Amino acid sequence: MDHENEYHDSMVKMLELIWGAGYMAPGGAGNVARMLDGLEPAGKRILDIGSGIGGPALDMAATHGATVVGIDLEEPLVARANADSEKAGLDQRCTFLRVDQGPLPFDTNEFDVVTSSGALTQTEDKSALFAEILRVLRPAGWLSVYDWMKVDGEYSADMRYWFEMEGLTYAMVTLEQQAALLGEAGFENVAATDATEWYRREAWHEYERLRGELKPKMIELLGTDEAEHFIENWRAMVVVIDTGEMRQAYCRGQKPVI
Repeated sequence: MDHENEYHDSMVKMLELIWGAGYMAPGGAGNVARMLDGLEPAGKRILDIGSGIGGPALDMAATHGATVVGIDLEEPLVARANADSEKAGLDQRCTFLRVDQGPLPFDTNEFDVVTSSGALTQTEDKSALFAEILRVLRPAGWLSVYDWMKVDGEYSADMRYWFEMEGLTYAMVTLEQQAALLGEAGFENVAATDATEWYRREAWHEYERLRGELKPKMIELLGTDEAEHFIENWRAMVVVIDTGEMRQAYCRGQKPVI
């Protein structure tokens, strides 16, 4: 099935303005550190799923001493990430590939760690992806992800409106469902930690910056109409975070030693 690119240039510019150069998910380098906490990444081989324009993977290589392969569905994002890796002198330890949906194009037991920041939020068949991640991990290897999630029940009108403003495809599950899916796939030592309160504070700070100090730069980069759209997008997002309907979490699981 062909993938239709969803991250147009204006959205990428906007996300970088909010979250920092190279980042398309919250938290920047601090988010990378939280995903890798306790996993001793130095010298290890990491697969970053949904690597986007490469900021997290580049930080894993430059700051944490890992060798990283990033994969994404969208060719423009991959091209940008590879260019930035070469510019930073990291292209021998940090490379990016465009992949199709479906089985991962890697050998069994190839990676020590698999990470993902936000990509599982948009993955419909999580069970199939978790099975593939388990396959490419080495025994005792870890999957560690940051994800946006929902609560039980049907989406509210506020949630559907936010999806409309985002213009992205979402396939959210609850924190409990994600943990259960990891266990069903064969992971052990599964842990799921709610991070909603942290991002609720961050999201409100981002919203205030968008309405204030960042607005002139947004208009310069995107034009008035796009800038106003993104401000409304963030307003809609903080509404569903405040109501508790949209949640954030860190999840991890370990491949058994057979």
